[in-house]
Amino acid sequence: MTVTTPQGFRSAGIAVGLKSTGKPDLALVVNDGPQHASAAVFTSNRAQANPILWSRKVAQEGPARAIILNSGGANCFTGDFGYETTRLTAAAVAAELNADPEQILVCSTGLIGTGDQAFRDKIVGNVPALAAALSGSDTTAPAAILTTDSVEKTAVHRGDGWTIGAMAKGAGMLAPGLATMLVVITTDALLDDAALDSALRGATATSFDRLDSDGCMSTNDQVTLLASGASGVAPDETEFANALAAVCDSLAAQLQADAEGASHNIDIEVLGAASDSDAIEVGRSVARNNLFKAAIFGNDPNWGRVLAAIGTTEAAFDPYQVDVSFNGVRLCHAGAPDRPVDECDLTPRKTHVRIELFAGEHSATIRTNDLTHDYVHENSAYSS
Repeated sequence: MTVTTPQGFRSAGIAVGLKSTGKPDLALVVNDGPQHASAAVFTSNRAQANPILWSRKVAQEGPARAIILNSGGANCFTGDFGYETTRLTAAAVAAELNADPEQILVCSTGLIGTGDQAFRDKIVGNVPALAAALSGSDTTAPAAILTTDSVEKTAVHRGDGWTIGAMAKGAGMLAPGLATMLVVITTDALLDDAALDSALRGATATSFDRLDSDGCMSTNDQVTLLASGASGVAPDETEFANALAAVCDSLAAQLQADAEGASHNIDIEVLGAASDSDAIEVGRSVARNNLFKAAIFGNDPNWGRVLAAIGTTEAAFDPYQVDVSFNGVRLCHAGAPDRPVDECDLTPRKTHVRIELFAGEHSATIRTNDLTHDYVHENSAYSS
């Protein structure tokens, strides 16, 4: 169950030699209509890959008919040659679909600086084979977009006569900026661009934007939503938005669980904040604190590091009124020790940190991971 679960979509994933492993590395998702509505959000990193620059233009001009994605190379900081590679990729797909190049979104993921003539030839030259492999029951596309991921990430929601399907990749450089990975979401609901855009931005704000695995933001992040209208059903927009948010939340949790080298999945729940932005700022300050993350790796419920982290924020609260709990055990009450730390067990992979600010009625949960030897090793050795 993936992007072809909704009616009106075909996809394919093949190996073209971009990955040294020989695994699938080129994917295509096509919206066969009858409707071609779309929305997309992109990384807010000022350093943006050529596919992002191209896809931004496509998203503005629309409508998007298809999206092609490659792993094994980011095509970022590859100059005018790299941008031309992106344009040629879109043109090759457009020729297969009898569409315009400006209707084809392009995504790439992999090592920054990768995108030479061989890279171009492997992608553009294999578009016909990729198009020939398209199927309405395809399950190969999710594997073709993976890099350091260890598992495929998909999600499906079935509404009343309409469906949402999705696939994602991401295991590192997970920090928010509208989007935090490559995600393709499809739906056969009958909705226009404006409704899709509103729903997508709302969904990413409470899911992907609150995933902060390692504080590092990619240059290639994109979340795309395509609607075929093939069900003929126009759902209530609020109902659709809630369903889309649930799909994105599921994908965010899957991304967190597959973070590079992690041994703990940490949910930082902030309660009693004066505003949503305060709750997010407080949660993110802990999620990006290496001392805290190292303590969790060592199964040490070091609540003092939580207080030290949140004290660096501009959020409204009194640090001497804060409560902190780890896995249901309140270790800090009103800024002072509460229960013995040996009553708290941090050996399970899932870790819940609860921070009560007593400054208001707003809340937010930020997802992160611990800082491990394996994370450092994997990212020191990463070169493809």
